[in-house]
Amino acid sequence: MKRLDGRALDQMRPVTITPNVNAFAEGSCLIECGQTRVYITASVEDRTPPHVAEGCGWVTAEYSMLPRANRSRSRRDVSKLKLNGRSAEIQRLIGRSLRAAVDMTKLGEHTITIDCDVLQGDGGTRTASITGGFVALALACKKLLAEGTITENPVLSNVAAISAGIVHDTPMLDLQYYEDSSAQVDLNCVMNDRGELIEIQGTGEGRAFTLEEQQTLVKLCQKGIQELVKLQNQVLKG
Repeated sequence: MKRLDGRALDQMRPVTITPNVNAFAEGSCLIECGQTRVYITASVEDRTPPHVAEGCGWVTAEYSMLPRANRSRSRRDVSKLKLNGRSAEIQRLIGRSLRAAVDMTKLGEHTITIDCDVLQGDGGTRTASITGGFVALALACKKLLAEGTITENPVLSNVAAISAGIVHDTPMLDLQYYEDSSAQVDLNCVMNDRGELIEIQGTGEGRAFTLEEQQTLVKLCQKGIQELVKLQNQVLKG
């Protein structure tokens, strides 16, 4: 099966990460995966939620799509007085994924909030938010360390994410919208820089899928995540 944009089945879209796009946030970046663009900031507060143990920090995330991020305008979440279910589920995924990158005892009693605002969505907004969110998070931790606010870097490992799916019975990496909308199986995968799984979300949209097919998709994601980790490190080395 040929892809409309000419990519190989195991090839990602072009990815760029531009760091420090916000002059006020402790960490920030713009991540572009093909036509998907997500603006991300990391904000530090000197307090933690009540459920966090004394002496430990916390990492959380918020996610939203701007009204014309998609092909037709969507209403802002705030206009409905509550977050829609999709955004709530995605921001929980982002938060869980990025917490896996941090030693909360080394972060100390600080909360880092990762805000992910989708400027344009063409598939893979949640995975782009995780990959770019890690860069913003690492930049914020680097600043805290440079200022002497913390004494050790709390970042344990890189975290990145990408999607894979089965379209017309063909496994492929990094689905664009036109592929995602017709996918029989859609899988999002989050890993660290050691190739260890943090989270998998897989759904059979048009049919059930086998364990062998799942492993094929995970291996595709692992290849893409290895490339994303290299890009993250290049950006952070500056």
